[in-house]
Amino acid sequence: MQTRIVIVALAGLLLGACASAPPRPPQALPEPQLEQPPRAVNGAIYQSGYDVRLYEDRTARRVGDIVTVMLDEKTNASKDASTELGRNYTYGLPTPTLLGQPLTLNGTPIAFDVESDQDFQGGGSTSQSNALSGVITATVVRVKPNGNMVIQGQKKLTLNRGDQYITITGEVRPYDIGPGNTVSSTRVANARISYTGDGALADSSTMGWLARLFMSVIWPF
Repeated sequence: MQTRIVIVALAGLLLGACASAPPRPPQALPEPQLEQPPRAVNGAIYQSGYDVRLYEDRTARRVGDIVTVMLDEKTNASKDASTELGRNYTYGLPTPTLLGQPLTLNGTPIAFDVESDQDFQGGGSTSQSNALSGVITATVVRVKPNGNMVIQGQKKLTLNRGDQYITITGEVRPYDIGPGNTVSSTRVANARISYTGDGALADSSTMGWLARLFMSVIWPF
């Protein structure tokens, strides 16, 4: 009994230490490195890689260009499961004999019958829905050989009761970019979108360490 109390106390201390630590904000994304060829000292006016394209549109296609991502994420998931099992059987044993004569009880032959009837029913259901809408502007950090652009962007909103962070990374095709260099988040491949926050609002929605202890699997009662 004492060992169990010690284990529960240690688990509570560990959970308390985890709960007391303030949430860490996401790290700032690194700036993209714009690689340009070195200037050649050859006396020429034209330098390769330093040309200005006068007749191109302004669609993002190079490292350092800006792409505006329209966040339109909606997910709905539900699952139902039910199970019903049953089994029954009857088994009869012959009347035992003694010295060639059947055993009787008050003149009635002794018989053995075994019956079994088992039933099981189980079911469960779960559902989950999420929605995220907004706008975030990202930077092209890399261009793949096939023309697809790897983007990353982060937005920090400082409110009265804390900070809110929106971060996105992923891969965009040039053909999916619309007017104004906008693209829907549903068109971003390998997208990683996070919406987190810290401050008083985030702390108020965090479960305390004692409640986490009672809800954890290590609680033996």
